[in-house]
Amino acid sequence: MKRFKSFNDKYPRLKWFVYSLIGFIVISFLGYMFIILGGRFVVDEENFVLSESTALLNEDGEEIIKLYDENRTYVPITEVPDHVKEAFIAIEDHRFYDHSGVDFWSVARAVSVDLVTWSKAEGASTITQQLVKNVELTNEKSWMRKTKEVMGAIYLERVKSKDEILEYYLNEIYFGHGVYGIESASQFFFSKPVDQLNLSEAALLAALPKAPNLYSPLKNEDLALERRNLVLNRMHDLDWINADTLKSQTGRTLGLNQGETEESPWLNSYIDLVIEEMENQYHLSRQEVYTGGYEIKVGLDRQAQKIIYEELQNDTYFKGSNDNVESAVVLLDQASGVVRAAIGGRNNNRGDLNRVKVKKQPGSTIKPLIVYGPAIEESFYEPYSVLNDEQIDIDGYNPKNHDGVYDGEITLYDALRQSKNTTAVAVLNEIGVETGKSYLEKIEYEIQDQGLSVALGGLEEGLTPLQMAAAYRTFYDEGFFVEPYTILEVKDRHGDIIETTQQKPKRLFSKQTSWYMTRLLEAVVESGTASQSTYPKAFAGKTGSTEHPQVETGTKDAWFVGFNPAYTIATWIGYDQSNEEQYLIQGSPLATNLSSQIMSRIDDVHQFAGEFEKPEDVKDLEAPVRLPTIQNLEAKFSFGFIDGLFIEVTWTPSDDERVIYHVYKETNGDVRRIGQVTGEGRFIDHSVDYMNNPTYFVVPENPLNEQTGSSSNRDRAF
Repeated sequence: MKRFKSFNDKYPRLKWFVYSLIGFIVISFLGYMFIILGGRFVVDEENFVLSESTALLNEDGEEIIKLYDENRTYVPITEVPDHVKEAFIAIEDHRFYDHSGVDFWSVARAVSVDLVTWSKAEGASTITQQLVKNVELTNEKSWMRKTKEVMGAIYLERVKSKDEILEYYLNEIYFGHGVYGIESASQFFFSKPVDQLNLSEAALLAALPKAPNLYSPLKNEDLALERRNLVLNRMHDLDWINADTLKSQTGRTLGLNQGETEESPWLNSYIDLVIEEMENQYHLSRQEVYTGGYEIKVGLDRQAQKIIYEELQNDTYFKGSNDNVESAVVLLDQASGVVRAAIGGRNNNRGDLNRVKVKKQPGSTIKPLIVYGPAIEESFYEPYSVLNDEQIDIDGYNPKNHDGVYDGEITLYDALRQSKNTTAVAVLNEIGVETGKSYLEKIEYEIQDQGLSVALGGLEEGLTPLQMAAAYRTFYDEGFFVEPYTILEVKDRHGDIIETTQQKPKRLFSKQTSWYMTRLLEAVVESGTASQSTYPKAFAGKTGSTEHPQVETGTKDAWFVGFNPAYTIATWIGYDQSNEEQYLIQGSPLATNLSSQIMSRIDDVHQFAGEFEKPEDVKDLEAPVRLPTIQNLEAKFSFGFIDGLFIEVTWTPSDDERVIYHVYKETNGDVRRIGQVTGEGRFIDHSVDYMNNPTYFVVPENPLNEQTGSSSNRDRAF
């Protein structure tokens, strides 16, 4: 203390200088520490995980579309050529490798201008400062923002290398037109990756970040050219290119080479399914998908998806009381169950109601799933079992056939082919509603309805087109159900595969039942309610329609669900809300025609198999036997050297040689069966009764189910 006082007394003129120097040092140290420590609060390293576009790829790895909030593809600095880096450094921050985040020479110049104008008008930001501003701060011009920018830049230079900072910068900057980052800009303007850019192209891209909209070559070619040449001249001033190179490069045109941009509204519904699956199966939010830089490989058939979209624009298939008729179509792959195409509305945008997953009453398309499939599986009936087709009343429920025709007896084959309502209800009553519903419950389709109306698709909630397609697909896949999915593989931004739980196939029907149902549904298309289908190859399916609750002659829902050897298709047509003003004026033929046209056009592309291939170890379903009506039977007395005297009974047989003909003889009111022949129209009776002159007739029989037809006409030999 004494020494300090002695110094003050001895050097009174120096003391204030020393005090000032000490104060300056202390304040400078405190300021430096404030900047260093404060930079930690400015820079949040989580923000340096840049938003990156997610790519949807097809099975071959070809890009379908990018999903993004910011269109960016991240590229490491090692893949950026030196001349590209130099172009940006030359125009933005030529002392980048010499300063520690802040270029004080530039700052001094900027401060002097700002003091003269008394505004924050002159910029002096280094690449590091720009990166901090773009990632952490706003574009506000203020001293406080600038102070934070300096603090963050100095801190960032202490924790990151120059190459890391430059890598972040080149991937972060905005180039206009919704394009972020050097790789996306290279692809957007020149249709090539960044590592293939030449010097002129690199200079043009380096010219854009200062004012992307002003210098865009797509908006102002002259300004873009001027700014590009400024970058090249700056590189020459820094001795990074020689005069010859400068002359040759400034003499070049801009050389833009933009790829064709395709509007893709036809993808919207499929993308929505992918996003939903990412959320449910991979637990990644929509926001994360759009910013996380994932590669999502999906099962999309681009051509099929576009064909469906195009057909949905054709008003021919949408005949309603007004123009608001909607539709949904989904296509599943037979081999895997992956969704090959899905469109949930005629003009859907992303995020719109995706009718592929909206429940609707399925009408008669449910009959194979809840009635006939279970009836065959439970061994109640076989395809050619004879059933009743007559008006019934079961506890007050009295269904009607859609055409008002009742055949009395009918085979299961024909009941499904003709979509007989009374027969379907009777069969479900026989096997039990709970038994029928239990098959859908195996695949987690919960049906709360308890009544027999479920046989006709009269469900309170209904089923979605996607659910119907998945259930029908089991018939082709030997009875195995696979939960539909769109995603084949997901990789994160580092290229690592993200694993998820894969659902195992579930047994719904046996292999034999599934093949029988395939053949039965094939008959529906060939000669049943879907016979208006124009698709010429193997095709099996079922139509369905539901009654409109308020308009007696109107239809509420029109369906077709079917399959060929490659794809299962489910098509729904109707209104989102049905009322007195909104109803279809036709039913299932609309959906059938739309489905068959879609399949025909896709077949033109893929050339599908012409026939269904029978699985091993199953019995094939024979073609149905149609019993003839015989009206030309004749009985004649004849004589032969070998047979002697006999009665020859003849008639015109069916072309189907499987038909059995029982021959009857009536004598004085006594009717006796005297024999039978198969596939022939001739019978010999050696017992000649001259006195009573008996009457002869035949009755045809179906060998598949022992069903007999009508008696023929009767005739006498004498």
